[in-house]
Amino acid sequence: MVASNVEGKHILITGGGSGIGAASAKTLCERGALVGVADLNIEAAEALVHELKEAGGNAYAVKVDVTEPDEVNAMFEAAFSQQAKLDVIINNAGIDHFPAPLTEVDDAMFMKNIQVNLAGVWYCMKNALKHMTVNGGGHIINIASVAGLRSAPMISAYSASKHGVIGLTKSAAVEYARANIRINAVCPSFVDTPMVQGVLSKLDERGQKAMVGANPMKRLGKPEEIANAIAWLCSDESSFMTGQSVVLDGGMLA
Repeated sequence: MVASNVEGKHILITGGGSGIGAASAKTLCERGALVGVADLNIEAAEALVHELKEAGGNAYAVKVDVTEPDEVNAMFEAAFSQQAKLDVIINNAGIDHFPAPLTEVDDAMFMKNIQVNLAGVWYCMKNALKHMTVNGGGHIINIASVAGLRSAPMISAYSASKHGVIGLTKSAAVEYARANIRINAVCPSFVDTPMVQGVLSKLDERGQKAMVGANPMKRLGKPEEIANAIAWLCSDESSFMTGQSVVLDGGMLA
C-alpha cells in the first residue's frame, strides 16, 4: 500500500510530545514532512525531536501553553522562523478528567477542559487562518473525540469541550472553504495513550474491562492507527474533504 504523500509539507502539531501527537510526528517525519513538535512539556518535545532527527527526519521543538494567546502567537513565530509557509496545523493538545457524575466534577476542572480543549483550539485556529488566508491556503486538523459526537456520561466537561471543537471545525470550514483552507476533525475513541492509561490506572478491574471493551473490536486503538488517518488528511489525497469528522472508534458509533 502506498503511504499518503506529505513530502515537503510543513506541519505543526500541538501536544506533539506524547500519545497521538507523537505518533503523528513520527509518521509524518518518516514520510518527508518538516514537523514542528509543540508541547507544554518541552523536555518531551525535545526528546522526540532528537529521536526523529536521529532517524533522518526534519523536525523542531517549541514550548507552548495553548491556553495562553501570547504563547500561541510565539509558537507560530517559531514555526515561521523554520519555514515561512505553514501547510498544516494539527490541534492535538488536550486534557481529560476522571470519570464522575456532573455534580461531582469540580468547576475548575470544567473550565480547564474548556480552556485547553476548546479555547486552545480557538487560539491556534485564529493564528493559522490569518496566515493561511494570505499564503494560498492550508489545512487545519482538530483532534476531537467520539465524545464530541454522542453522549458521554461521567465525562461531561470533556464531552462539552469536544462538541465545541466539532462546532468550530464545521463553522470555520464553511467560512474559509473558498480561501483554499480545509478544516476537519478527527474523532478517536479510547486510544492506548498516556492519558487513557492514566484513567485506566485509577479504575477497578471491572471499569478497566468496560473501557477497553467499549467498542465492537474489544480493544484500545493504537496511536499509529490514528496517525495514519491524520497523515492522509495532511496529504493532498483528501483535497475535497472539509468540515468533516473522521471517526476512528473500532465501531463504537456504528
